[in-house]
Amino acid sequence: MDKRKARVAVLVSGGGTNLQAIIDAERAGIISSGEICLVISNKSGAYALKRAETAGIPALTILKKNFGGQEGFEKELIRTLEEYKIDLIVLAGFLAILSKQFTDHYPERIINVHPSLIPSFCGEGYYGLKVHEAALEKGVKVTGATVHFVNEIPDGGKILLQKAVTIRKGDTPEILQRRVMEKAEWKLLPRAVEMVSKSIIAQRS
Repeated sequence: MDKRKARVAVLVSGGGTNLQAIIDAERAGIISSGEICLVISNKSGAYALKRAETAGIPALTILKKNFGGQEGFEKELIRTLEEYKIDLIVLAGFLAILSKQFTDHYPERIINVHPSLIPSFCGEGYYGLKVHEAALEKGVKVTGATVHFVNEIPDGGKILLQKAVTIRKGDTPEILQRRVMEKAEWKLLPRAVEMVSKSIIAQRS
């Protein structure tokens, strides 16, 4: 175990494109203060688990239904994160709301990427394509992505990084989603992982 690095867990629900961006950034040395030690999915068969396996990262599935609901699910999450001595939790397309009890357990140790410029198009019900549909419907000219700390309020924690992305004529929600991922999410999330990991290491010394 490398004590000079923060131990990172990535929580996923789907394809894991943001997870891949972090894996690639760690390999490229963009993330040098943290290492991905664990990937957890709350959905069976999520492709993100395959990405973790390919990269040689331990990958687990924890299903709410197997633990009698939210409280049991979160207890199992905490038990697993402690077993792997995790310092930083990254929500990368993790479609489960975490309770105040859970987020209070990890103050300023959980980060999330959201596909808009918070405070626009965020909060409960705004996730995935819905965010981009709302942005196009509203007619905004600029959208983007935000990485923020996670608290009990959906998309409510302190903002760490933001990057704007221009909306183009003829954009569909799918086209816009892809551009926001490529131009903003995949760049911001690795930077934020490095930033917070560095700060965790500094706190140790």
